[in-house]
Amino acid sequence: MSGSDAMRISDVLRSKGADVATVSPEVTVATLLDRLAERRVGAMVVQTADQTLVGIVSERDVVRALHSDGAALLDAPVAQIMTAEVSTAAPTDSVEHVMRVMTEQRVRHVPVVDHGRLVGIVSIGDVVKSRIDDLQSTTAHLESYITGR
Repeated sequence: MSGSDAMRISDVLRSKGADVATVSPEVTVATLLDRLAERRVGAMVVQTADQTLVGIVSERDVVRALHSDGAALLDAPVAQIMTAEVSTAAPTDSVEHVMRVMTEQRVRHVPVVDHGRLVGIVSIGDVVKSRIDDLQSTTAHLESYITGR
C-alpha cells in the first residue's frame, strides 16, 4: 500500500476497541499483578489521578525486577519498575511506522495519544494481525484482478 492508503493506528483501534488498562504509579506491584491477571493483559499504562501518562509497566518489568529485588518487590510501588520514557503513537500514524518503533525500541505495547489524551493502546499482536489482514486483502484483490472476477 502506498501513502494515504496505508493502514493507520486509528483503523486498528476501530477494530480492536479503545479500552486501555491503566494503573496509578503508587499502586503496589502485587496489586498490578492482580490487575494484569484480571484484565488478561501483558502491560498497563501508568497514569496519575489527573490522567497524565507517566509510564508503562509490563510483565517483563516485573520479572526483571523480581530477579534482582526478590519478593520484597511485591510491596514496592509500580513507579519503581515502570518505564518512564514511553514511546507513543498517534491515531494518524501508519501501522508500518509503529511496527518500526516497536522493533527499534524493543517494546511490545505502544500507548496511543491524541492531543495529549490517552485514546488506546496497540500491542505487537494487534500490529501483526493488522498487517496479515492487509496482506490477505491485497492478495484477494490481486487474485480477482488476475482471474477477472
